[in-house]
Amino acid sequence: MSVAAAKPPANAWASRVAAAVGILWLTSAATPTSAAPRIGERAPTLVLSELDGKTFDLAKLRGQVVLVNYWATWCAPCRKEMPTLDAFYRRHHDEGFEMIGISIDFPRDVEKMRRAAAAVTYPTAVASAITDDGFGPPGGVPLSYLIDADGLVRDMFIAAPNKLLDDVVVPLLPRHAASGGGSTP
Repeated sequence: MSVAAAKPPANAWASRVAAAVGILWLTSAATPTSAAPRIGERAPTLVLSELDGKTFDLAKLRGQVVLVNYWATWCAPCRKEMPTLDAFYRRHHDEGFEMIGISIDFPRDVEKMRRAAAAVTYPTAVASAITDDGFGPPGGVPLSYLIDADGLVRDMFIAAPNKLLDDVVVPLLPRHAASGGGSTP
């Protein structure tokens, strides 16, 4: 009696290929002068062109709490957290919260990335549009760095569920901190 090996479903194969390609891209994009930001230290430089043509310069956002989020269209957890990040951004943007979503998609996938980014209100960009990158390539996605109003890296999130955002980001917001930490509406 012989047992034939089961062929994995096509979508499982595609997921493995996408993950391998992403890992190869991340490792090939690494530069020896760029290292991941360290919690408790000053945030590195980050300057890039957003999809709408505006310039995002992290250094010019002092006084605001900033979330730098790396994502990709082929990353299911990334796509799942985008509505949560968008709702949080819309709720807290006027309270001193800013963010940027940086896609690590390949150039051939820019249209797919633009369609996904069109569903959110926070600024988005592609990693290839970075002109000054002290962050270096992310070790994986989704990945978010939380920068406080003083420009210090306060935390790093592998995923950003609403409770985590409420518990960690909200207390850092300038308007929240100035009011003594009361609950937000």
